Amino acid sequence: MNAKEVFEIIKRDATSIYSAEGLEEKLKSGKQLKIKLGADPSRPDLHLGHSVVLRKLRLLQDLGHEIIFVIGDFTGMIGDPSGKSKTRPSLTFEETRQNGQSYLEQVTKILDRDKTTIVYNSEWLSKMNFEDVLKLAGKYTVARIMERDDFANRYANNQSIGIHEIFYPLMQGYDSVALACDIEVGGTDQTFNLLVGRDLQRDYDQPPQEVITFPLLPGLDGIEKMSKSLDNYIGIDEPADIMFEKCMKVQDILLLDYFRLTTDMNESEYTEIVQKDIREAHFVYAKEIVTMYHSEDAAAGAKERYLQVASKAIPDTLDIFNVDNEKLEDGKMRLVELIRDVGFAKSIGEARRNVQGRGIRIDGEVETDIDKLVSFEEDFVLQFGKNKFVKITKN
Repeated sequence: MNAKEVFEIIKRDATSIYSAEGLEEKLKSGKQLKIKLGADPSRPDLHLGHSVVLRKLRLLQDLGHEIIFVIGDFTGMIGDPSGKSKTRPSLTFEETRQNGQSYLEQVTKILDRDKTTIVYNSEWLSKMNFEDVLKLAGKYTVARIMERDDFANRYANNQSIGIHEIFYPLMQGYDSVALACDIEVGGTDQTFNLLVGRDLQRDYDQPPQEVITFPLLPGLDGIEKMSKSLDNYIGIDEPADIMFEKCMKVQDILLLDYFRLTTDMNESEYTEIVQKDIREAHFVYAKEIVTMYHSEDAAAGAKERYLQVASKAIPDTLDIFNVDNEKLEDGKMRLVELIRDVGFAKSIGEARRNVQGRGIRIDGEVETDIDKLVSFEEDFVLQFGKNKFVKITKN
């Protein structure tokens, strides 16, 4: 693609561009641009929601521009207050660096590893003294900071706002100054912070960056934005089987948006499939996503497993759990303990609820006895719900 084609795709899919004229001019300038994306290291697992922005960065990267992925290890010690109704717990410096390590492997599933620059904002923020901080604070007013909806709402509802939270948009904005960025991208929830960077660059006598915001991909619940904390996500690093099954759960009404924002398929092609057969469209989408992040063979295997599970058949390939003889009493074990030990429940109480809810099967048969003792004379398959299977054997 050339610069004009990429600009048109960005303009089509972006929620807002500040400013479209400036962005088009920079893309057509022939200059290698510095394009920034910031990441909060508190949750280092990336999902398809993140891919919406990352895929646009790949288009810009293929034009020869430098993609700078900023790990907010220093700002992570505050925690981004965007959209939060209360102060977030702070991470230690060590925790932010540790969480940030997994980002490179994940983002390079989409970006070109050799053309992606990974930086940590502690490289410049940790070197600022108190005088530097006061000068930075003097660039913005409390009134401007309180324009943020989350701060304004918390203030109106008499909910606390930490002084350190007010510094967050200034620190994120200063990242753009430190890197002399030409463009910054992010989700719509980051609009305020991105525009602060644009304002600060003017104050530091730099050309203001162009800001591009993209829509937040709705999660599998069809209500909230995709988020690991809400468990409504499709992780780009998840096993193929799980990824395929989750893709099949995308809300029908959202499938066109998922195709448009997370795949390379031609719009006319996927629109025709969705309008003709919505179930088949889900299979096409699942295959496209699993192939993209794993392989075509993995997608085929995941589909086969999905169909087996959907027909209540036991999959051909299963994880194996070896029961420790020392945990057995007269060669037997309580079923609820086994459910907990294999990871189908976090506690005995939760395991009991799984049994009472008719969610547990042994070799395909529903088990409802919470006091059942399981023997291990022969191997058997333990199942929870529709898609969790494990083969039980004894050491």
